[in-house]
Amino acid sequence: MELMKFGIDIGHNSSPDIGAQGIKFEDNLTLDVGNRVMTKLKALNHQVINCKPQRSRSITDSLSTRCNIANANRVDVFVSIHFNAFNGLANGTEVYAISDNARKKGQPVLDEITKLGFFRRGLKNGSHLYVLKNTNMPAILVECCFCDARKDMKLFDPETMANAIVKGLAGKLPDENEPIIHIPDEEDNPSTAVLRLQKALNRLKIPGKNGRSLVEDGIIGAQTKTAVQNLQRITAIQQTGIAGDTTWKGINQILSKRVLRRNHAGGIAVRYIQYRLGAENDSIYGPQTEGLVKRFQQQNGLVADGIIGNMTWTKFIG
Repeated sequence: MELMKFGIDIGHNSSPDIGAQGIKFEDNLTLDVGNRVMTKLKALNHQVINCKPQRSRSITDSLSTRCNIANANRVDVFVSIHFNAFNGLANGTEVYAISDNARKKGQPVLDEITKLGFFRRGLKNGSHLYVLKNTNMPAILVECCFCDARKDMKLFDPETMANAIVKGLAGKLPDENEPIIHIPDEEDNPSTAVLRLQKALNRLKIPGKNGRSLVEDGIIGAQTKTAVQNLQRITAIQQTGIAGDTTWKGINQILSKRVLRRNHAGGIAVRYIQYRLGAENDSIYGPQTEGLVKRFQQQNGLVADGIIGNMTWTKFIG
C-alpha cells in the first residue's frame, strides 16, 4: 500500500463533547485505541494528523473543529473512532461511510474487527453523521463495539482493536521485531525516577514540609518523603513515605486524566479531586463533590457540567 496521510479522530474527549458511559467510559476507550492506531500508522511511515480538538465551546464546535483540521491538512482518509452504547444487550461492530471510496476504506476495517469475534453489524450509510458530511476526503466512522455490553467488553482489548483498525486501513501491521514505543497516557508510564516523582508531586500541588513545593533535584530527601506521605494520606495509601508500586499507580492514575462523573467511585483520582476542592474525602463522586466541581469550573471559565474531562483536569494539574 502506498504511503498515505491519515486523519485520526479520537471520538469525543473534548468537553462538553463527552462520550457514552457504560461498563467503561467511551472517552477512555477511544483515547486508548486512537493513540495506539496513530502510533502504529506512524511506525508504518504513514503521515498521521490528530484531529481531536484541544478544547471546545460546544459539541458543534468540537465536531466542526475535527473536520476543519482534516480538511486544512488535506488528509487522504479521515477515520473517526467511537464506541457504541444502547441497552446493555446490543453488541458488535459497525462502520459508517457515505461515498463509495469511503466504503472501500471501511469494509476492510469492519472485516478485521469482526475477525476478533465481534458481531458484524455491517457497513452502514453515515449520511446523518456530521464528521462524515463535512470532510472533503473519504471518511469513515468506526463504532468499535458497545461499551455498555458485557459480551463486548469481555472480548475487547485495546491492542488487538488498534491492530485490526490499522490492518484494515494500511493492509499490514508494523514489523513485530521493531519495538514500538507506546505510552497512550500517563497511566502506562513505567518511569519511577526520583526526578519524575518530584515533578509529579509539584504538578499535583502536593507540598513537602511547611507547605513548600519540592526542589526538583532528583534526590530523595526529607521534603520529598513528606510530600509522598501527604499524597499517600490524601489517596488512602499506607503512609510509608516511600514511593512504591502502589503509590506510583496512584500518581499515574491521577496524571492519566480519566473522565470522572457523578456517582463515579473513582477511588484515588476522586480522592485527589476532593482534596483539591476541600470536599469530604470518601472517594465517591457524589452531590457535594459535583457541586464543588461545578463551582470550580465556573470560576475557571469552563462549562459547569460537573464532568471532569480533559479541560477541567488541565486546570487542576496542567
